[in-house]
Amino acid sequence: MSTEQSPAPETSVPTCYRHPGRETYVRCTRCDRYICPECMRDAAVGHQCVECVAEGHRGARSAAPRTALGARGPVSAMPVVTYTLIGLCILMYIVELASPRVVLDLEMVGLGVTHQGEVVGVAEGEWYRLVSTMFLHDRDGSLGFTHILFNMWALYAVGPALEQVLGRGRYLALYLLSGLGGSVLLYLVEPYGAAVGASGAIFGLFGAYFVIGRRLGAPTGPILFLLVINLAITFSVKGISWEGHIGGLVVGALIALAFAYAPAARRRLFHTGVPVVMLVALATLVTVKTLALT
Repeated sequence: MSTEQSPAPETSVPTCYRHPGRETYVRCTRCDRYICPECMRDAAVGHQCVECVAEGHRGARSAAPRTALGARGPVSAMPVVTYTLIGLCILMYIVELASPRVVLDLEMVGLGVTHQGEVVGVAEGEWYRLVSTMFLHDRDGSLGFTHILFNMWALYAVGPALEQVLGRGRYLALYLLSGLGGSVLLYLVEPYGAAVGASGAIFGLFGAYFVIGRRLGAPTGPILFLLVINLAITFSVKGISWEGHIGGLVVGALIALAFAYAPAARRRLFHTGVPVVMLVALATLVTVKTLALT
């Protein structure tokens, strides 16, 4: 009688798909592959492998929520651009109080002569005045402190909603181009005049708020009332640059039309192209006017 025993049957021990030398009996709940403790990632149920977790994160990023006008980002995002613009204007106002010379160096002037006989202005190559003026405010003129007070209140009132629906990039482009539009109209109509203030940009936001509100079906009565009141003040109070207000309003409304009514399939093209075209158009007008003055 033989005492020799037959060998035990061979069994296949599962190993980690990323580390073949490591035995494991745990599977990824998403792809069902075996994973070792190093490759395990906690999931709502069981564990997932590192590749499935990464794939899930990519999907979450691509599915990030967008606003009705295509802006991506969390709905409750802080209006960083609005607060930054308000901060810059307040900072520049403090600088003005400390040094009135700042206004003379940065205000919007098409072509002028200082008390020292120095010729200054956009026509003299100081193109930065077209933009720098929108961060300055009347310090001791007819408007005084109420100038910056009202503008910052208006920016705080309408800015966050526009920044939220447009996204930070589009919103900043709208603001800057609206302010630039006001400066350009002043340069075209009254090149020897001077002006300061964010009012052109603010009026651009008013116009954009109305256009986008109509597009989204939101109530537009309050913004229309505010706009009418401010237009009445613009043409009735001495010392206010109506060119800056109207220029900003027109440019802001036109850009908002492109933002609000761009075809969904070509939204990116319109949202990028229209501000660029507007910038080129305004720069062309400034160039033509400068050639005529010089």
